[in-house]
Amino acid sequence: MTTRKDHPSLPKLKQELARGRLPRREFLRYATALGMSAGAAYTLAGVAPLRRAHAQEIPTGGTITIGMRVQEVTSPHALNWVQPGNVTTQVIQTLTRIDQDNAVIPHLAAGWDVSDDLRSWTFSLREGLTYHDGRPFLADDVIWNFNHILAPDTGSSAIGLVKSYLLNDVDTGEVDDDGNPRMTTEIWDANAFEKIDDLTVRLNLKEPTITVAEDLFFYNMTMADPEENGSFGVGSNGTGPFELVEHEVGVRSVLRARQDYWGDGPYVDELIYLDLGDDPSAWISAVASRQVHGLYQLDGQFIPAVEGMPHAEVHEAQTSATSVVQMKVMEPPFDDARVRLAMRLGIDPEAVLQLSLQGRGLPAEHHFVCQIHPEYFPLPKMERDPERARELLAEAGYPDGIDVEMACKGDPAWELAAVQVMAEQYAEAGIRVSINNMPSSAFWDQWDKVPLGFVEWAHRSNGLAVLNLGFRSGVPWNAPEYANPELDDLLTQAAGTLDLDDRKALFEHIERIMQEDGPIAQPCWRAITTVFDTAVVNFKMHPMYFFFGEEMGIEA
Repeated sequence: MTTRKDHPSLPKLKQELARGRLPRREFLRYATALGMSAGAAYTLAGVAPLRRAHAQEIPTGGTITIGMRVQEVTSPHALNWVQPGNVTTQVIQTLTRIDQDNAVIPHLAAGWDVSDDLRSWTFSLREGLTYHDGRPFLADDVIWNFNHILAPDTGSSAIGLVKSYLLNDVDTGEVDDDGNPRMTTEIWDANAFEKIDDLTVRLNLKEPTITVAEDLFFYNMTMADPEENGSFGVGSNGTGPFELVEHEVGVRSVLRARQDYWGDGPYVDELIYLDLGDDPSAWISAVASRQVHGLYQLDGQFIPAVEGMPHAEVHEAQTSATSVVQMKVMEPPFDDARVRLAMRLGIDPEAVLQLSLQGRGLPAEHHFVCQIHPEYFPLPKMERDPERARELLAEAGYPDGIDVEMACKGDPAWELAAVQVMAEQYAEAGIRVSINNMPSSAFWDQWDKVPLGFVEWAHRSNGLAVLNLGFRSGVPWNAPEYANPELDDLLTQAAGTLDLDDRKALFEHIERIMQEDGPIAQPCWRAITTVFDTAVVNFKMHPMYFFFGEEMGIEA
């Protein structure tokens, strides 16, 4: 196993922190990403870590039931949402974790070293880790999983996160229906994943990147048993605190505690996810009757309904969770950048935030970089201007405006409310919106195919992650089919830039590209909320809706 060392950038980060030039929370993010222990980083930053209950404070036994949509989990490396990830990650785990403070901490990896040039990341695995069947978890397992996750046939959205530093574009030699080359990806170098010894894996990158440890917490980055060839289901082998004993899509998922787990916990005997459907009244009734002990999420407008329940506690976190008006740039009228700009100028983000989320969140600025992201650069406010929007539509050949259909879903309820508010605002700009409110399951079958949709995105800890996942050319979640080589290059440069001021300068250009040319209109960022029974001990709200089942207990 390699000997760990401090990254040479850490002394400068400490100096910037001491001089007040680097916010304490941002120091925490960067220091942990570069391999500093969370304890040392919290101490230097003067930030009190979220209190974690001692084992003796957590009751043992019993069952915790959480209301959450129960979705398909058969291909854990190709999941598209957090809910199925909340099932799989109880069984198969990630090398790192991002905690509730957005600091990245070791998990299956004991720690990591980063080369001076940010192109070599060496991960040391915990000693003595085994799968449930007793087989050791070793470097070969990590390398197999990386190769499987990034194989084009797997269909993993993780490709978007790592494409700039681990993958090359490759022409298949085939063409699509329009005569354009069909492209795929391949791992950039045969030595990209290097086994140093049984407990050490080195990632050799194509481009310098600071976000590698954070990217490895994505729910598609789980370390499955290679002998199961990337499949998952009841009885699957893993390193986690639970085993899956029942899973019925749309009904429930049951996870039973393992007594041989390598970490602390689990404290409960079972963790159950119960599908309560799309109707929020069913969620509230389930909380009131204690049919469930908590919810995956609680729409803000229903908070008053649970605040009066003596056994219920509301939890809230400001996040970069959002939903965006997503436009396919290859289809008229959205193939014209002037129309896309008109879609941005036609709405008032502050009004949408107030009327749909009751102000629980932050107004967005149409560029997908949140005010809480470390790279965020404050541009002048992009004011609503329906008259200018009309002029742009006329310049694009639509003097009488446009008629469009916007697909959306009613779960969570704020999304339909936001679409209704935006439709009223758009009318003044000559944009006539008909609303196609779909059941959630139907919407997620179509979200990447509709010309115009209001699409939900979960929190990400940095701006690089969301833009790489959604808008880098040719990545799986780039449903708008947006391709801008300048944006791609700027994202790659920013990923390899350690100095925060320099990275913010790059993000100024990135944000301007998205505002002027990009494929989205974005009204707001969400403060996410949920409710949990006060009998649940040691529940902590995670900004990405993750549940760490092994940490929780329940009082009898």
